[in-house]
Amino acid sequence: MAQQHILQVSELTKKVKFMLESELNTVWLSGEISNFVAASSGHWYLSLKDSRSQVRCAMFKGNNQRVRLPSQRIPSNGQQVLVRAKVSLYEPRGDFQLIIELMEDAGEGLLRQQYDQLKAHLNAQGFFSQTHKKSIPAHATTVGIVTSPTGAAIKDILTVLKRRNPTIKVIIYPSLVQGDQASEDIAQAIHIANQRQECDVLIVGRGGGSLEDLWCFNSEVVVNAIYQCQIPVISAVGHEIDTTLSDHVADLRAPTPSAAAEIVSQDNSELINKVLSFSQRLQRAIQNQLVKNQQVSIQLTHRLSRVHPVAQLQIQQQKSDELHLRLHTAIQRRLIILKHKPENLVIRLINASPHSMISKNQQQSLQLDHRLKQAIGQLLKQKQQSFAGIIEQLNIVSPLATIARGYSVSRSQKNEIIRSVDQVEVEENMTVEVGDGILTGKVLSKQPHR
Repeated sequence: MAQQHILQVSELTKKVKFMLESELNTVWLSGEISNFVAASSGHWYLSLKDSRSQVRCAMFKGNNQRVRLPSQRIPSNGQQVLVRAKVSLYEPRGDFQLIIELMEDAGEGLLRQQYDQLKAHLNAQGFFSQTHKKSIPAHATTVGIVTSPTGAAIKDILTVLKRRNPTIKVIIYPSLVQGDQASEDIAQAIHIANQRQECDVLIVGRGGGSLEDLWCFNSEVVVNAIYQCQIPVISAVGHEIDTTLSDHVADLRAPTPSAAAEIVSQDNSELINKVLSFSQRLQRAIQNQLVKNQQVSIQLTHRLSRVHPVAQLQIQQQKSDELHLRLHTAIQRRLIILKHKPENLVIRLINASPHSMISKNQQQSLQLDHRLKQAIGQLLKQKQQSFAGIIEQLNIVSPLATIARGYSVSRSQKNEIIRSVDQVEVEENMTVEVGDGILTGKVLSKQPHR
């Protein structure tokens, strides 16, 4: 049987982490915070638990800076929250954990989920399409307002309209702006304004509050009423950071009720400032044109003075003087060159003398002769050493050297070296070569080794 692969601990944690992150990806989770720690690095470490289980979590600095919880900046133990997180594994300890990307209060978090679902549903039906948006009139004479008649929003709107343009007529369509009945009340007020058609633009809104306080402006009935309204609608709900579905369906969103009032009103002081600004720009334009005309007049006068005969004569005289000076300078330079030319020729003649060339060639010949002798001597020495080495190698392999040590070479009548007794016959002549000569004999008998 093939040996089963044995995993290292680090390999196992990598595989488990990959499986968790690829299979589960992002999850929404509601639970109670415990063991909360805000590290000096800015990261948060905590556990989320319910009555039966808990899971360790980490929320890194870049994400936790965006957390906005009611009346506090940092979450506390025991608090119920809704989180969006990625399932992961902390490899060094092999701990299962969640990497939190988004954290909200549990109540607001559920509302936020409902908000996102309803927003996607209405957007799919085309409620937020730009093709249905109506343009806001630039000079409105009558402004309708759907809001609470006792709230801070109506006071802010009326104050801005009175300050900027007191001639604008205001019609208030009172309604509730908070509570269970508020959605139907706001939608009914919008329908009434749409039926009467007595205003140029309609402002729908209220002051700031929590997501729950503003929830009536996220209801489908209010969104549908704004969508069906034939009067251009400006949504002015809450503060600049608050965004409702009414803002998306309205023809224009104002960050605050006061900003909506500024949009529909034309400031009288602003008109005066514009007139003053236009007057100043006109004066500057006239002044600039006068300056340009003066500059053109000066340039034309200057050009006229340049083509005057007296001016032309002066220019020609100046050119004549410059040419005379250049001619004088050139003559002087040429005379200096001619003066030094014989001296230069003498120097060149001396440098080209054959004596110096002969001396130089003799010295070069001596150097070459010396280098040739050295090269011949070195080559001869190398050849002698090479010849001595060859002689020594020849002596080593020569059979004479072997014979001189006491050995001999036997040959048959055919002058073949005898290596076996089978090569000769009895009574056959043979020769034996020793160190100092050759012996002649006859084979008397053959006795091979046993």
